[in-house]
Amino acid sequence: MAEPVPISRRPDPDALERVASALGARFGNRFSANSSVREQHGHTLTWTPNQPPDCVVWPHSTAEVAEIARLCAANRVPVIPFGTGTSLEGHVNAPQGGVCIDVSMMKRIVAVHAEDLDCVIEPGVTRKELNEHLRDQGLFFPIDPGADASLGGMASTRASGTNAVRYGTMKDNVLSLTAVTASGEIVRTASRAKKSAAGYDLTRLFVGAEGTLGVITELTLRLHGIPEAIAGGICPFPSVRAACDATILTIQSGLPVARIELLDDVQVKAVNAYSKLDLPERPMLLVEFHGTEAGVKEQSGRFGDIAAEFGGGPFTWATKPEDRTRLWQARHDAYWAALALAPGKRGFATDICVPISRLADCVEETCRDVAETGLLAPIVGHVGDGNFHLNVLCDDQNPDELARTKAFLERLVRRGLSMEGTCTGEHGIGQSKMKYMAEEHSTATLDMMRAIKQALDPLGIMNPGKMVSV
Repeated sequence: MAEPVPISRRPDPDALERVASALGARFGNRFSANSSVREQHGHTLTWTPNQPPDCVVWPHSTAEVAEIARLCAANRVPVIPFGTGTSLEGHVNAPQGGVCIDVSMMKRIVAVHAEDLDCVIEPGVTRKELNEHLRDQGLFFPIDPGADASLGGMASTRASGTNAVRYGTMKDNVLSLTAVTASGEIVRTASRAKKSAAGYDLTRLFVGAEGTLGVITELTLRLHGIPEAIAGGICPFPSVRAACDATILTIQSGLPVARIELLDDVQVKAVNAYSKLDLPERPMLLVEFHGTEAGVKEQSGRFGDIAAEFGGGPFTWATKPEDRTRLWQARHDAYWAALALAPGKRGFATDICVPISRLADCVEETCRDVAETGLLAPIVGHVGDGNFHLNVLCDDQNPDELARTKAFLERLVRRGLSMEGTCTGEHGIGQSKMKYMAEEHSTATLDMMRAIKQALDPLGIMNPGKMVSV
């Protein structure tokens, strides 16, 4: 794991005082330098300690974000964008101090174009708020990370979720965006057209940039019609390997599964206790199909046949909407369920992603490593796209357990890289995984990333200390 990032290159105290004084006068009660508020906005679930900003400001509009950015640029004060603070890799820490721009008050749903299957929203809108607004129009937005994250933050971290195997990730569902650059310029990256060949794809440049290139202040998102029929259910397997092999064959067969999630036996036990379920405590796939009544029936039958080839079953369907909701809410609560297995220990959640053909090998080797290391580390995964997560439960006051945990997580990442995978499928780089960028990417690739960063942020004030070292 990456070691704590040292606090360095802090802004000149006089410059910081000028900025804080100007922001306090301009924004009134939408500005705070309170220590507890600052610590809340430096919250992190990584090894890196809390590194709070010097102050926090809550803008209401793109124009106000631009005003803040220009003030910070003029004084060379860092800017840290903040949505809901649910990211897992230290994205919102402020290793050099500076101003945290909290966009949680920018919650307008600007427009819904039902006939075009898109909408325009501000970055503080959360995924659940958007879907609540869309439900009566027969539409939904499919990207669903476990937390009720802000959509601006989801775009910044290129978020994913249980539906990604069918609907893609944030990079596939952001048509255009408005961002404020380090100099305070307001840029719009594209039109609402579903496709364009006009110039560089700036939308995807900002999606996943983790706030290092600018602050996202508006998003145009791709929407989908709520399916005519939805069928979901559970299928236990004799081993994690069997569940992964069934997943691989399902994907390779072209079966249009909407969700296919892996829980190992430890995670199932945790989910049962936390969410008051009675699932069989064996490795398990949670599966869902979307489509017409006839299509869903055919797809579920074909999946049942595939599962049986690998010893899976019995296949139990959750036919009532409330039962499916309860099941998927339990999946989204997996992190908290795992923590309840070991009260007093911290949970260190991480993820890797490998080509689907290597999934079974990678998960099986990881399970063996967990057992040999003597750790408690429940596994869940968006296995339809080769992405799986571990929540390592560790007593970080126990030096031996801490050392074993860190060594295990190092091996996990390098196992994924050795299988032509990535150090993160959806959590992002932040501070915690910066060290692996040099192992995953060539020097020329990293130099190109640095060149983009320096071109758009020559002063290095946009979320410094994240993604790529400059």
